[in-house]
Amino acid sequence: MKSVVFASLGLAALLAGMPAASAKTLVYCSEGSPENFTPAINTTGTTFDAARPVYDRLTEFKRGTTEVVPGLAESWNVADGGKTITFHLRKGVKFHGVKDFTPTRDFNADDVLFSIDRQWKEDNPYHNVSGGKYDYFSDMDMPDSLESVTKTDDYTVVVKLKEANTPILANFAMDFMAIGSAEYADFLLKKGTPEQFDQVPVGTGPFYFVAYQKDSVIRFKKNPDHNFGEKALVDDLVFAITPDDTARYAKLKAGECHVNGYPRPADVAEMEKDSSLKVVHEPGLNIAYWAFNMTKPPFDNKDVRMALSMAIDRDAIIKDVYLGAGEKAKTLIPPTMWSYDDKIVDLSYDPEKAKAMLAAAGVKTPLDIDLWYQPVQRPYNPNGKRIGEMMQADLAKIGVNAKLVTFEWGEYRKRLQNAEDDTGQMGWTGDNGDPDNFFFLLGCPDGKPAGNNIPKWCNAEFNDLLAKARAIPDQAERAKLYARMQEIEHDEQPELLIAHSIVYEAMRANVEGYKQSPLGTHAFQGVDVK
Repeated sequence: MKSVVFASLGLAALLAGMPAASAKTLVYCSEGSPENFTPAINTTGTTFDAARPVYDRLTEFKRGTTEVVPGLAESWNVADGGKTITFHLRKGVKFHGVKDFTPTRDFNADDVLFSIDRQWKEDNPYHNVSGGKYDYFSDMDMPDSLESVTKTDDYTVVVKLKEANTPILANFAMDFMAIGSAEYADFLLKKGTPEQFDQVPVGTGPFYFVAYQKDSVIRFKKNPDHNFGEKALVDDLVFAITPDDTARYAKLKAGECHVNGYPRPADVAEMEKDSSLKVVHEPGLNIAYWAFNMTKPPFDNKDVRMALSMAIDRDAIIKDVYLGAGEKAKTLIPPTMWSYDDKIVDLSYDPEKAKAMLAAAGVKTPLDIDLWYQPVQRPYNPNGKRIGEMMQADLAKIGVNAKLVTFEWGEYRKRLQNAEDDTGQMGWTGDNGDPDNFFFLLGCPDGKPAGNNIPKWCNAEFNDLLAKARAIPDQAERAKLYARMQEIEHDEQPELLIAHSIVYEAMRANVEGYKQSPLGTHAFQGVDVK
């Protein structure tokens, strides 16, 4: 198959150019622009969503669930006490084509090795392309988990682990483990344009990439060669990039888009009354938190962190911002996830005690701090600015002057990861259904905070338990370790855990087959427009 890459077409032009008659188009009103189209070098749901139609992975999450099912690997065997995984790959899987590149072979083991080695091995020619940062690969401890990845033939890949790692089969189903074309990579390297690999994606997925106009529109077409799993049921898939939640709602009502993954909570009741729309919801595997940068005093003092946390009225935030569609968080993981420890005693809102604790810790008021707020809407954080304003008002009551700060989303995340903030809002939606996928956020491999460890908090016992839990196959035993980790995190208070939210999504009534994902992802294979 060969597709053509367009560089500068607007949404109207794209839609106008689509074939009429029986051709079907599904338009998704996305909330932001992707950084690129290679999941391995990103950490945001926005970018993962934009690349997901193009790629498959060795294992997959059954759409709408956290169940791990076969993907590009049609089966696998686990041996050697859980330290050896042998993947048996599908045959006859075709790669997409793009302008100037037509694949000459089917998917095979070389593509798996390339996709892993790019992230893992510094001598891979693509390792440093596009910045060479693989935060997900590192934060999921893949470098410390993998002993070797080899092929025994073109359709058999053997992964040897240093230690048994129970969640790793789910890791292989995550976006950062998307399998790209090694042949395409070689072609671009010889051409002298390796960066194109990350901007014009080639995969084996249910849709192939056609065009991207920055901050405006992404266009995909159905891949007729996709021969396993769920198929694309529409001919054209369009991402209409619409950051403003009010504009997304207007487009949905006008029929200009079919799915809105991030409706404003205040609009949900009205949406539910509209017969031309339908709304779905479920408890989210998510957490919103306010992190304290422990590389800067006085946030390195546990009593100060506790005092600041007790100054925040989370009940008011949940009522005003989440509109009741959330609950106060007392551990990193939501109550719907196994190993949740309900015995943890939640922090109380107590501004007078908070003021006394600050004084006892030697903090003189007024204290000036920065409070960074999220610039984008997320299910776990419907309105970062409003939450920031409410926190600012609460902090003022204990003599803390909080200056509100934000940046463009990519810059915001980068600066938080670089510990440039005093305090900052952040959050997480679990993406493999395992508690490890939340606790790793506070991981410190080799004693150093991982990229997603926003508070830069390292606790030796917590990190030791994190590693031990990965090596134990028995869920009940893992749950005991996670219960202790929840106690440690609660006692140390590296961040104020704000809320777990209920996640809403809205769509046109004629959309069929869409399944809300507990992982917060948006996938459009198996989705039809009647």
